[in-house]
Amino acid sequence: MPIDRQTIVHVADLARIKLGDDEIARFTDQLSVVLDAVARLAEVDTSQVAPTASALPIHSVEREDAARPGLTMEQALANAPKGGRDGEFFRVQEVLEER
Repeated sequence: MPIDRQTIVHVADLARIKLGDDEIARFTDQLSVVLDAVARLAEVDTSQVAPTASALPIHSVEREDAARPGLTMEQALANAPKGGRDGEFFRVQEVLEER
């Protein structure tokens, strides 16, 4: 399945990745190869294969949820950097992105 330059540029923009012309050309070829391989996998007859999430038996290794005391406000804010606290809140820098 061929992929075009415009698609690579669009995906890079969504991922906020700047690509040079040489990278766009290289990724266009590479992603076309990957999509062709996936398309070939879609042609494999799996009708006789039982659905599975894992080839190995699965058992839960997680503990049961149990409520326990959390941090106090002072404990939570104790490691705030100098000037990084505003009363009961953390002070963080404003992040604005232009598109």
